Amino acid sequence: MEPLSFLPSPRINRTAERVAAFPRLRYMGSKYRMIPALLRVFESLPFDTALDAFSGSGVVAYTLKVLGKQVTANDFLHFAHTVAHATIENAGVRLESDDVDEILADNSDGRDFIQRTFAGLYFPDADHDFLDSAWSRLDHMAPYKRSLALAALCLAAARKQPRGVFTVTDLRYDDGRRAMRTPLRDLFGLAAGEYNRVVFDNGRANRALCADVFALDPSDYDLVYFDPPYAPPKDDNDYIKRYHFLEGLSVYWRGQTIMEDTATKKIVKRYTPFAYKHTIRAALGELFTRFQKSIIVLSYSSNSVPDGRELRAMLESVKPNVEVHAVPHLYSFGTHAAAVRRQAEEYIFVAR
Repeated sequence: MEPLSFLPSPRINRTAERVAAFPRLRYMGSKYRMIPALLRVFESLPFDTALDAFSGSGVVAYTLKVLGKQVTANDFLHFAHTVAHATIENAGVRLESDDVDEILADNSDGRDFIQRTFAGLYFPDADHDFLDSAWSRLDHMAPYKRSLALAALCLAAARKQPRGVFTVTDLRYDDGRRAMRTPLRDLFGLAAGEYNRVVFDNGRANRALCADVFALDPSDYDLVYFDPPYAPPKDDNDYIKRYHFLEGLSVYWRGQTIMEDTATKKIVKRYTPFAYKHTIRAALGELFTRFQKSIIVLSYSSNSVPDGRELRAMLESVKPNVEVHAVPHLYSFGTHAAAVRRQAEEYIFVAR
């Protein structure tokens, strides 16, 4: 594994400073801390169109947009797609003060699904009431404004919830943050301003998709960036278990099945072969083969399976030139008290 040896350019430094303004969602596997290293990789490669196939928090797709690329951001989770729709595809629409005031206004139709379903769980009754009320207004908003508002609601909810995950319903992980005691309506107002500030037009026809990665047309991209769920040797990488409330909130639980017998009222997760040790190798192999005509940039952790050597061999089976860079990184698998938190390495594979 080679450390990143080429020096940052002034453009990298300017881009990193701009990307630093992107709203930070506490999201498992998010690449906020990896942006400087990824920027060095991206600047060294010749490409104009790019796919971020597992866009998650949206920060890498946003980085590519800031670099002036034509970006397609994809994720099969709806709340992640919503963030990308608001910040990657959206070229200039913002929430005006009147829009924010409308969302903060009284409930327009008396809906109370969140109040009834999650009473006594994640937030005080007033916060649940606010979320129902906000959704009574969101249904009537234009698409990009609705996505901006939903992204802000999800960010506000994640910031108020301990560790940003919805695997517990009490304050056992209370870290003393002010956000945990701030009304959601106030956190929403702050988050809406943050998302407004990062909306811009880079002059390209960018897209946000919500699809299975294997359903995407592989022919449209000079470069594809893969940051799939990592398969840890122990524990799990179940995103729905951790972020089910955000996923449900992004669609008002329409089309979702709540598992009523669970203490957290989580929703039924969608199958992905990247979530399991016994299917991850075949899934990655199929992914690499499907997009072999593009430059492939892959992020993966040394804490996961398959290991770095096996991944390199898999990429070399479809691409003639494979480089691997290692970046020290602190990983956390799991959210429970005994979760493993240790220094590992983030691998950045570049296959051409």
